[in-house]
Amino acid sequence: MRTAIYGAGSLGTVLGAYIAKAGVQVDLINRNKAHIAALKEKGAHIVGTVDFVQPVNALLPEEMEGKYDLIILMTKQLYNKEVLEFLLPFLADDGVVCTMQNGLPELSVSEVVGEERTMGCSVAWGATLKEPGVAELTSEADSLSFGLGRMDGRHDKKLDEVKEVLECMCTVIIEDNFMGARWSKLLINSAFSGMSAVMGGTFGDAAERKDSRVCCQNIIKECIDVSRAAGVTIEPVQGKDIVKLLDYKGAFKKKLAFLILPLAIKKHRLLKASMLQDLEKGKKCEIDAINGVVCAYGKKLGIPTPYNDKVVEIVHGIEDGTYTYSFSNVKLFSKLPK
Repeated sequence: MRTAIYGAGSLGTVLGAYIAKAGVQVDLINRNKAHIAALKEKGAHIVGTVDFVQPVNALLPEEMEGKYDLIILMTKQLYNKEVLEFLLPFLADDGVVCTMQNGLPELSVSEVVGEERTMGCSVAWGATLKEPGVAELTSEADSLSFGLGRMDGRHDKKLDEVKEVLECMCTVIIEDNFMGARWSKLLINSAFSGMSAVMGGTFGDAAERKDSRVCCQNIIKECIDVSRAAGVTIEPVQGKDIVKLLDYKGAFKKKLAFLILPLAIKKHRLLKASMLQDLEKGKKCEIDAINGVVCAYGKKLGIPTPYNDKVVEIVHGIEDGTYTYSFSNVKLFSKLPK
């Protein structure tokens, strides 16, 4: 398959390097001229839990030519309609867009390219762009996986072809209940990416500090309650049934889930949310596509989401200068029910 990674920042650079390392064709495309220039000149340098340099084919959007069988979409959802309309002329008639964006992006993608040409992929690892051409893999190398699927759960030849490309990096699980897998990732992102952005810290910081862990636990509980009301069965993550581990009714199970949280995120403790990386650069982030989605579903279904609401409020406050990302922001949750 002729493959492009569009929006090849931190995650896309890591993925592209692994695909290229396997000897498979892939184009890494990004608007960041300094990043693309560094990739062209020196290759992709992947650091962190691994360390290697891989020559890659890197392009600016205006350098794109021809048709792609697979476009892996890694831009921010804020610009989906504009980006997808730009990409349509480069997508083969039987080509597919595989969105690796956070939240529940498949609907907005399918509205532009059609459901037949839409796939989704949840990413169970993290990365940070350290400098042009250098991306840090922040998850342990033995904990990497993708969850791949279609909106209707259909399994076809094209899905297997995309799976083969992604397996150049790590294990790929075909999800029959793909939207359930999406909610699994949304639950994790809402809790740990949301609090990472609020606090200006890593996933580990959010899970290991007891005051912020209370927030993470409540965010997770809200996600589980909302998804259950929506009739969605949340899928296990890397073989672990996170609902069974982290849902609770009584005090004992609640306390047990609280103790489990740092262990559950241990292999991803160094991960810094992409939302925080955006805030650090003075950019708007995807909070409305992550915690905001939980809030919207909760409102529609009559399920209270005070912790997710507060995360959205604080992050928007950081964007407009009312707050700064800081560990002290955890105090802003103090009046919410524990």
